[in-house]
Amino acid sequence: MRAALALADGRVFYGQALGASGEISGEVVFNTSMYGYQEILTDPSYCGEIVTMTYPLIGNYGINREDVESSRPYLSGFIVKEACDIPSNWRSEMSLDAYLKENNIIGLAGIDTRALVRHIRDKGAQTGILSTLDLDANSLIAKAKAAPSIVGQDLVQEVTCEESYDWTEGVWDLENGYQQVQGPARFKVVAYDFGIKRNILRNLVSKGCAVTVVPASTSAKEVLAMQPDGVFLSNGPGDPKPITYAQENIRQLLGKVPLFGICLGHQLLSIALGGSTYKLKFGHRGGNQPVKRGDGHNVEITSQNHGFAVNAETLQDDAVVTHINLNDNTVEGLHHKTLPAFSVQYHPEASPGPHDANYLFGEFIKLMEEKQKRGA
Repeated sequence: MRAALALADGRVFYGQALGASGEISGEVVFNTSMYGYQEILTDPSYCGEIVTMTYPLIGNYGINREDVESSRPYLSGFIVKEACDIPSNWRSEMSLDAYLKENNIIGLAGIDTRALVRHIRDKGAQTGILSTLDLDANSLIAKAKAAPSIVGQDLVQEVTCEESYDWTEGVWDLENGYQQVQGPARFKVVAYDFGIKRNILRNLVSKGCAVTVVPASTSAKEVLAMQPDGVFLSNGPGDPKPITYAQENIRQLLGKVPLFGICLGHQLLSIALGGSTYKLKFGHRGGNQPVKRGDGHNVEITSQNHGFAVNAETLQDDAVVTHINLNDNTVEGLHHKTLPAFSVQYHPEASPGPHDANYLFGEFIKLMEEKQKRGA
């Protein structure tokens, strides 16, 4: 079956259908990771996006039920150069095509992904239509132009949990896989679910935290009533500006409990501290983004997935930039001068990606230890 992708600026690509049949709109973006497509598919931060993989062969190690970052895929569509039909891995349970079909995700294969990525890089990420039903170029372009932009949408409400729950699973190891962590925890953490990845929760649990995940709209008063040692602000999809309820809750939590934010959580904390955000031309998505830490020569290779960034010039004096992207000098991290609050734009939990920044979970632990010593 044939399929087509049309961009709002008039560029059209034809290839073979992959996964489910149908038609979907979304912002067309690209990810430069060489592996980790299963984690990318199930990262809620991709809600509203059609993801193009730059690596040419995707699906060669198949799909397994363990390595997922949420309950299901949240992205709108998936584009690859070549989809492997015969995966080979001892943990594989099904092919990429079968997984996309099972989850009703429309895909596209067999196109020149290099040409598409170069186009996005030069012209910017933009709305597109992915279809197996309509192959008429003019019709598809008109639909793409009429489709809503990701800017201004509150996509968090599409991915957040409906009610609170406890998370007890730790990180994976070769002998035991994912194990439930037993015994008393050293710290109690409340994690806001703006589209949270499971490996973040696994890292917190493995560091000695009892983690309760709460819906994005949970009030600061409700969170403080749970008497946490720390509050985590999760990753999530889309534009942070319309997520005003979260910004206000963060303002009310500042100074009362240690805060650690990742990705969207970083942007929301920045806005709560008086800053603002803007849309990047094509975003940062991949497992190979170089970030400079501090004023020295320390560089981390990081996993990233975001289309918006914090405007450093709008941050108030109490907010100090701690990390800078070496590709474009955008803000990658900050902390408050006097209050126990910090955040990073990238993903220290990786999954997929390098583990250079895993130490940040230890920094959060230190803040909670200090809070316990003060008896606050």
